[in-house]
Amino acid sequence: MTELDLIDRKILAELMRDATQPVAQIADKAGLSQTPCWKRIQKLEAAGVLTGRVALADPARLGFGLTVFVGIEAPDHSAEWREAFATATQTIPEIMEAYRMAGEMDYLLRIAVSDMAGFDRLYKRLTDAVPIKNVTSYFAMERMKFTTAYPVDTNSR
Repeated sequence: MTELDLIDRKILAELMRDATQPVAQIADKAGLSQTPCWKRIQKLEAAGVLTGRVALADPARLGFGLTVFVGIEAPDHSAEWREAFATATQTIPEIMEAYRMAGEMDYLLRIAVSDMAGFDRLYKRLTDAVPIKNVTSYFAMERMKFTTAYPVDTNSR
């Protein structure tokens, strides 16, 4: 599946907004009946466009009141170090996202912890797991915008 038509994009926009909607409701918003809509959803899943359906939760209500963005500078760029770092990020559940970057920092992490003591414990686990040249932490004071939905075009053909 290389290009998404307008109906596919409408279906995707609805699912990204609220995946708990009944197929009938999604179909109505996409201008289809239920069966063709369900078949398109299945095609989008089979093609890997839809990669999962999840429930979103309020981090503060789950005890994760502190969000930290962490810039990592690698001590070297060997395959062995990259593999060890990837393994470390996969095994620490508080690391919510990890990106390899271009620019001044080599990696950027989004971390959710309960408080500063929780971050300190995570920091020690990460730096014990893999050597790191430099760590720069940015503490979020307020989440001003959050979405998991990509801004797909649902207007133009």
